[in-house]
Amino acid sequence: MYTTKKPYLIDAIVGNSRFLASLGRTGRMYRLWWPHIDYPQHVDEIRSGLYIEGTSGTTWFDGEEDGWRHEASYVPRTNMFKTTAVSERCPLSAETVDYAVPGEDFIVRQYTFTNRGEAPVSFRFMYYSSFRSMETPFYHTTQFDEAHDSLMHLRHEYIFSVSSSNVCTGYQAGAAVWENAQSGHLNGNGIDMKPDGALCWHIEQLEPGAAVEVPVYIAAGQTRAASQQSLAKAKSQPHTYWYDFTESYWHRFLLDAVPAPGSRSDIRELYERSLLAMKLMSDEKSGSVVAAPEFDEQFSRCGGYSYCWGRDAAFITTALDRVGLTELSAKFYEWTLTAQDPDGSWQQRHYHDGRLAPSWGLQIDEGASIIWGMWQHYLQVQDEAFLQNVWPAVERGARFLTGYIDAETGLPACSMDLWEERFAEHTYSAGAVFGGLTAAASFAERLGKPELASEWSLAAERIRQSIGELCWNEEKGAFYRALKLAVPEAAYREAQQQGLGTSVSVNAKGYTTYFLEHDPIVDISLIGISVPFGVFPADDPRMVRTADKIEQYLTSPAVGGIKRYENDHYIGGNPWILTTLWLCHYRIHRGQYSEAKSLLQWAIDHRTAAGLLPEQVDKQTGETAWVVPLTWSHAMFILAVALLAEHGQLD
Repeated sequence: MYTTKKPYLIDAIVGNSRFLASLGRTGRMYRLWWPHIDYPQHVDEIRSGLYIEGTSGTTWFDGEEDGWRHEASYVPRTNMFKTTAVSERCPLSAETVDYAVPGEDFIVRQYTFTNRGEAPVSFRFMYYSSFRSMETPFYHTTQFDEAHDSLMHLRHEYIFSVSSSNVCTGYQAGAAVWENAQSGHLNGNGIDMKPDGALCWHIEQLEPGAAVEVPVYIAAGQTRAASQQSLAKAKSQPHTYWYDFTESYWHRFLLDAVPAPGSRSDIRELYERSLLAMKLMSDEKSGSVVAAPEFDEQFSRCGGYSYCWGRDAAFITTALDRVGLTELSAKFYEWTLTAQDPDGSWQQRHYHDGRLAPSWGLQIDEGASIIWGMWQHYLQVQDEAFLQNVWPAVERGARFLTGYIDAETGLPACSMDLWEERFAEHTYSAGAVFGGLTAAASFAERLGKPELASEWSLAAERIRQSIGELCWNEEKGAFYRALKLAVPEAAYREAQQQGLGTSVSVNAKGYTTYFLEHDPIVDISLIGISVPFGVFPADDPRMVRTADKIEQYLTSPAVGGIKRYENDHYIGGNPWILTTLWLCHYRIHRGQYSEAKSLLQWAIDHRTAAGLLPEQVDKQTGETAWVVPLTWSHAMFILAVALLAEHGQLD
């Protein structure tokens, strides 16, 4: 049964250093990544159902058909997700606890079935699994491995063994398996060059009030033997052992972090959930930090999320450093050394191994943010070995930044903006380059290289002057979003008719790019030139006016929260969590604590039922919209809480 992956499905994530799985609120597993958290994804379809003796077919309790209702939440202070399903049409309730065992190549799906009725019940637990490993429908084999009582899904170097400590009573591989699983009767076919198969367990006469447990393990390996070995490891202990082991691991992880400040339970819960989520989004082996679990592989409405952006990661690692999880940050900055281009630049986004991911072209703020983040990390850890290790990359990166300046404006030359939509000389990007060069100068000063420190400090100062002289829009009372905005020819002609400033550029092949002199749109990213990059202080009158215009123009009228920019159309133009918290950061720096706490509360109020922070909130309903979780959202929450606590304003 091939399915087309759709967005909007993620409600929870579970994982460890090698596994990542996304789950819906019904407990259904939609995606599974191994051995890295970004690529490749393997699951086509996994379903869990019950066939009650004497009925016409299987009822799938990980969906809402047949009246199934669900309660779902994380096991407190862990990355273990529990779902309870009940239906008035079924005498059994089904509880599922999903978790990846730390350090192991297997996931546990711990099922408990309870007889809620008044008579004994005989039933079959049906487990259907279709693996489209490497995200392709071709060249799969599914086989029942009798020696290990497992269903094995094989493709290339990705082998998954599905089994239980309970011996199965039926199996089927290949053709017609979904239809037979629906009917509750598997035909015993042992092998097929198809991606799907099913197992079942027959439970006889479960008494009223009694419960039975069936743990299902998904074990992975790059060979048959490795997959079987992982499965044997899973079966070597009772599932309760793995449950306790995993629960203790996550509790210890939180104990290693700075505790949540203040006494509010809602802040503490989201603070801890943010740390847990950021840990899952960090590839422990490579050090890369993923923006979000992928949920739109078909690129139906976006360009994908399961990549590492240097910009996002600079904010994320700064948050990790603030809470004492500096090892994750250090690992990320080791990773950045593998992702830097020979010319000193860092491109838009990368896979976990540093290879270039699909891209819209250079975003100059990405590399600048990495250098800025490196300095923030050094300030936190004061590790001289780290300073020496990253210095060659910092030097190459700073030289690239200073060579990417437009002689006419004194700003960084045109590149894509942080929202990956426009080509221009962006004010935010200029602020990030200022921050990167200032950080590079600090590195040089610390290493006893005063000439480089002076060169880069002067370059940063010239950018500050250019922003102040060229990027202020007195008519609107806010900074311009950009200069030299590339537009279609029709928009260029219309601007000429209106008497607006325009220009053209012709490249070496004779192709023309049309520019508007100014982009006057109010954008939340304009906050960035003050917080965090410090081009101007928060109390600079122009920053004060810009922030007020942001709040005036970008507050979503129906549900509150801050949109990215005027007339934003992406996914309907919703308010975002991170943008709202960005304004919160600025208000804290201005000492406007009441306003800041209102913005923080909006973010808290719009977490998902499972306690995660999405990217967006629907502008009409206030419900979660688009990707869940967005790692940058969680980082901005952590930073907001830390800032308020520093000022004694959290409670």
